[in-house]
Amino acid sequence: MTDSAVRLLLADDHPVVRAGLRAVLETEPGIEVVAEAATAEAAVARAAEGDVDVVLMDLRFGKGMNGAEATAAITARPSAPRVVIVTTYDTDADTLPAIEAGATGYLLKDAPPEDLAAAVRTAAAGRTALAPAVADRLMNRLRTPGTALTRRETEVLALVAEGLSNQAVGARLHLTEGTVKSHLARVYAKLGVESRTAAVAAATGLGLIRR
Repeated sequence: MTDSAVRLLLADDHPVVRAGLRAVLETEPGIEVVAEAATAEAAVARAAEGDVDVVLMDLRFGKGMNGAEATAAITARPSAPRVVIVTTYDTDADTLPAIEAGATGYLLKDAPPEDLAAAVRTAAAGRTALAPAVADRLMNRLRTPGTALTRRETEVLALVAEGLSNQAVGARLHLTEGTVKSHLARVYAKLGVESRTAAVAAATGLGLIRR
């Protein structure tokens, strides 16, 4: 590889996925896979070594830090590499935390190989690369801000969908029970529903949360 090659770190807890990404990207001119990480913590440590231009980051790891948290830790450093999320998840509950954490790109694992390579080059150049479905959802949020759930509202509703009580949601997110109720009241108003069950069903149907 030449000195101008884009140097990649592959971060995913599945060896088969890492091998697949490596196989696809190592055939691309101007792209070099320099390292792999099986945990988010390892990805953060490896990215800090200074010889990586772009990190391809999974969102969900078996234990410990998740991909959004790792993205925030990586991008907080000076002269940080760019982070492109590569995942199977495209709901607001997944995309928003990752993008807010500083991800430059967001791709789905079923993306064609040429899209993956293009996203790596785009991210290395400092531009944003988003899967069409993710870009469409973000545009819809901008067009209809009154109905878009905030990140906190999405977090609350996702926990409600898991069956947690208001008290348990509050404990998980370090909020008072009253604050949780306030968030849910705003969620009901935005979604035009009157119950927890209806809110979960509506949000799932709109792709705001994952069941």
